[in-house]
Amino acid sequence: MYHLETYFTQMGNRKDRVTGAISYPIHLSTAYRHEGLGESTGFDYTRTKNPTRSILEESFQQIEGGAGCCATSSGMAAIQLALSLFTSGDELLVTEDLYGGTYRLFEDYQSRYHILCHYVDPLDLAAISQAITQKTKAIFVETITNPLLTKVDIRALSKIAKQHKLLLIVDNTFLTPYLYQPIRDGADIVIHSATKYLAGHNDCLSGLIVAKDEHIYQVLADNHNSSGATLSPLDSYLLMRGLKTLPLRLDRQVANAKRLREWLEHHPFIHRVYYPEVGAMISFEVSNPTQVDQLLRHLNLISFAESLGGVESFITYPKTQTHADLPEHIQVSRGVTARLLRFSVGTEDVGDLIDDLTQAFNKIN
Repeated sequence: MYHLETYFTQMGNRKDRVTGAISYPIHLSTAYRHEGLGESTGFDYTRTKNPTRSILEESFQQIEGGAGCCATSSGMAAIQLALSLFTSGDELLVTEDLYGGTYRLFEDYQSRYHILCHYVDPLDLAAISQAITQKTKAIFVETITNPLLTKVDIRALSKIAKQHKLLLIVDNTFLTPYLYQPIRDGADIVIHSATKYLAGHNDCLSGLIVAKDEHIYQVLADNHNSSGATLSPLDSYLLMRGLKTLPLRLDRQVANAKRLREWLEHHPFIHRVYYPEVGAMISFEVSNPTQVDQLLRHLNLISFAESLGGVESFITYPKTQTHADLPEHIQVSRGVTARLLRFSVGTEDVGDLIDDLTQAFNKIN
């Protein structure tokens, strides 16, 4: 057994037995020749299986500790693949503090396919247990909620799920398997928007979904092939390349985030800082909503952009960006206020990030 950092670094190495390529090749072919009837190399059509994507899936499955992995064309495609396990009339319990795009998808499934979602406080285990009915099929949570960054107790939720024979589906985008592996604490399905920390360079739209159980994986794999939401060979290569440096990047990002959290907590313009003591995401509220636009306009180094997890630092305004699809009353009830900002901390020198924030705050009237 090697350490986790070694598995990431060695991803794809020694897999090309023909050439010995250290960096696994990009197989762009969409079709594969057969010698005759009943004879196959194991590859027939790239939507079904591709050599580059297969190496990515096999490697990531091993890291997460699951039975199988599907690489999808985006993180939302991975969530939609998980939803393909359910039918009309099924019900899900979903964390109420949730990425806005996931909320939008769940609401669409409620109205179009009658797969009902009941939103719950992920920390209120008693309320979660009471919300379970005969129609409940799964619990869906984020390990670190978005955007208020609440750390969820996956082990406690897995006990409830097992007691009621429910699937526990976990979006682990904010932590990655480098910081946490939910399957080891009882999760049945783990999802990643691999676009974010896993790829890490804001240039590869991708998703990953890992199942603990072989049967569930086979159902997901069949639906993955049928839906066509598969990751391209080039993006599979880019994602593998990004994964090789994930430990190096994330160590730096986490260290930067902890230093920035301390700095923000002592700034007079900051009303509140949200940080779960793990990961590289920070959310914070400024003292007055009128300060938001001025702050964003005066940043020189940190980008005002709608994403996270890359090497470059981003600040996002959830109210009009990531959570814009939430109705106003739901935004208010979930803490998505007009003064809330979400900070994806990058790998830059932390002193430079602090200097950029300092000069931007100093220009606020």
